[in-house]
Amino acid sequence: QVQLVESGGGLVQAGGSLRLSCAASGLPFSRHVMEWFRQAPGKERELVAAIAGNGGTKSYPDSVRGRFTISRDNAANTVYLQMNSLKPEDTAVYYCAALWSNSVRYWGKGTLVTVSS
Repeated sequence: QVQLVESGGGLVQAGGSLRLSCAASGLPFSRHVMEWFRQAPGKERELVAAIAGNGGTKSYPDSVRGRFTISRDNAANTVYLQMNSLKPEDTAVYYCAALWSNSVRYWGKGTLVTVSS
């Protein structure tokens, strides 16, 4: 079955950096758009980065553009999220997702990122 396992979360001070990883198995990885979402307490889940199967197209919302970078290694079935200049408002559970044909989305269980002020 499909498994997405996130790692790399933790506690960091404002202005610091973290790199999240998501290891995928059970799916044709290079044929899936890979995404990172986050959900803060009391807020809706929001998309923070997406990358096409071949890594050629990436997208970010304004809230993280210029600070977050998504990348993927199709040989390793892994997607990454490099987060720099972190802010307290970036505190959330971060989820990896794999999107198939704009219709089926698989989710990881999430990893907690806490940014202290």
